[in-house]
Amino acid sequence: MSADMLHVDVGAYALGLLEEPDRRAFEAHLASCVACRAELDELRGIAEQLDGIGPIAEPVDAAAAPPEPAVVSDLLRRRIRRGRRRRAARAVDAGAAGVVLIGGALGAGFTLGADRGDSASRQDDGTAALMRDGTAFSAADPATGVAGTVVMQRKPWGSRLGLRLTKVDGPEECELVAVDRAGRRHTVIGWTVPAAGYGLPGSAQPRLTLQGATALRPEQITRFEVRTIREGRTLLAVPA
Repeated sequence: MSADMLHVDVGAYALGLLEEPDRRAFEAHLASCVACRAELDELRGIAEQLDGIGPIAEPVDAAAAPPEPAVVSDLLRRRIRRGRRRRAARAVDAGAAGVVLIGGALGAGFTLGADRGDSASRQDDGTAALMRDGTAFSAADPATGVAGTVVMQRKPWGSRLGLRLTKVDGPEECELVAVDRAGRRHTVIGWTVPAAGYGLPGSAQPRLTLQGATALRPEQITRFEVRTIREGRTLLAVPA
């Protein structure tokens, strides 16, 4: 259990609502957390006041009776459990998002896959499916020699994209960006180019095949750019 999750258990501990495993974990955390100890000192006084409140007599014509203390405790316990489950789910989602972001930034997910036969075949198959169902845009840059095709497919959440790139020299770190109508660049995916490059004499692979996505809808995109990450140099511009 992370320290961030334990910080929010001060109130539940003060009210005696933590279950035994959670109580032991929080007490171990409390020994080294000054902020939680200070908050606990403040909440203990409130908990003692709540504990001393007895039942209040209601008028005969009262609309509804207050819930019993046991009902309140049960509702609090359920709320705490739901909160812990949501925090745990967010932590898992954040970890998964971090893996995706790291893979996109370093190009490990797709680029390493493109260097292996089976994964490269799957990438090619996926991009081929995109080409059947999407719209393809191709271009070549006479200055850099880089040539490529970007395939775009509309999705409810934005656009699914496929990229085939060749004649790329390395070593280099690159990214595919989508440029919107306001001129803003949106990174789609990043990757590394080995020293031998792609589609050049001595290259292990004739081309690099990638797949990615963007929140931009097709009509919002004016062009795609293949850029170097360190220098920000445009290797290829593909009008959309």
